[in-house]
Amino acid sequence: MRELQLGHVRTVPFENLGVHAGEHIELDVRSLVDKIAKQRRGGICYESNGAFAALLAALGYRVSLLSARVFVGDGFGAPFDHLVPLVEAGGSWLVDVGFGRQIEFPLDLDDRAEQHGPGGVHQIVDTPEGDLDVYRDGELQYRVETRPRALTDFATACWWHTHAPQAHFTRSLVCSLPTESGRITLSGQRLVVTEGGRVWSADLDDDAVLAAYRNHFGIALDRVPRLRAPRADQS
Repeated sequence: MRELQLGHVRTVPFENLGVHAGEHIELDVRSLVDKIAKQRRGGICYESNGAFAALLAALGYRVSLLSARVFVGDGFGAPFDHLVPLVEAGGSWLVDVGFGRQIEFPLDLDDRAEQHGPGGVHQIVDTPEGDLDVYRDGELQYRVETRPRALTDFATACWWHTHAPQAHFTRSLVCSLPTESGRITLSGQRLVVTEGGRVWSADLDDDAVLAAYRNHFGIALDRVPRLRAPRADQS
């Protein structure tokens, strides 16, 4: 499971290109798996974690889906803000391949000590309400509810994140992958490479953008994605 998670996050990019291409996210297993495995694309949490949970279930793991609320600034997002797979396999594990700063190894839900892995140090903390807070390098990332959910339960939140003018994904264009020594991210036409603690960036022309999607992320596009302004009448 650890090898599968590491392989997934270093191969399947966290990306929201479809939001600005007018694509509709279908929250069913076949559609999610087809997008990643056949169309050679990535996705946001609902897509990447939904497809990965289906893979683990097909391999015989006991998998359930949990709702999480991402911590941003000074508060949490709404319920179903984030989807996280829970796997029961010799213990309970959060197997999250779809967070923005991808987690590259399973998190042991029975361990409250620091958990070290590629890309960071994570820790799970109990809340008074019975939820679980996930920290990365000492910073709160999200709060997980432990009640199992159905994939369709996330449909409304998924629609909001991909259509609402105030949503992060409608106001940004990103494609990102962790690497052995850092991370590579393409935001619009700006390529940012972090390697060994050093950061290099460049603004690319259209031809270089298409080449970057192809060479760094394995995504073949026939046109450059553009940030699409949400309609003013959407809410």
